[in-house]
Amino acid sequence: MQIETFTGGIFDTNSFFLPESGILIDAPQDAAAWLTREGHRVKTLLLTHGHIDHVWDAAAIQRIHGCRVAYHADTEPMVTQADFFRNYGFAWDVEPITPDWLLTETPSQLVEGVHFQVLLVPGHCDGSLCFFEAVERVLFGGDVLFAGGVGRWDLPGGDRDLLFSGIKSKVFPLGDDVTVLPGHGPATKIGIERSTNPYLA
Repeated sequence: MQIETFTGGIFDTNSFFLPESGILIDAPQDAAAWLTREGHRVKTLLLTHGHIDHVWDAAAIQRIHGCRVAYHADTEPMVTQADFFRNYGFAWDVEPITPDWLLTETPSQLVEGVHFQVLLVPGHCDGSLCFFEAVERVLFGGDVLFAGGVGRWDLPGGDRDLLFSGIKSKVFPLGDDVTVLPGHGPATKIGIERSTNPYLA
């Protein structure tokens, strides 16, 4: 599987494009311009969660590419209410997205010819999803698990215990050999995080 990475915005947010299938995972600031420069065409945009840094360019990408957009139902308010983040004291507005379908946790979701296991792992925020591709042993993890860290839980919808239990009961069982491509920072392996992550020891 070919995977191209773009990191953008003030929070250095990762997005991942699968050129063979036209799947984009997450849409940070300036992702739309990067896609245009590279000549990429998006068929489906999958959102791991609705925090502003991951959805900043989502509406623009949907408009430019005419792509489908999918996310969990609990993400809906964050990406359809323009003033959602202002209501929590943040000076950001979101251009609303029109969803094509809402994702649920499932052992197999076919997207543009790619089979993903969809994991619902809240705790960083409501509706937080991870996408696992079993053939290549790759987990697109959003802001659930990082190299040496985990997603923060002090924002609206955050829950430390829920996050930690989800990582241990849903992510870790995927296998130590699985590569995690997180929403921020470098890739890691589940086995490395199981044995060395200071939050999960």
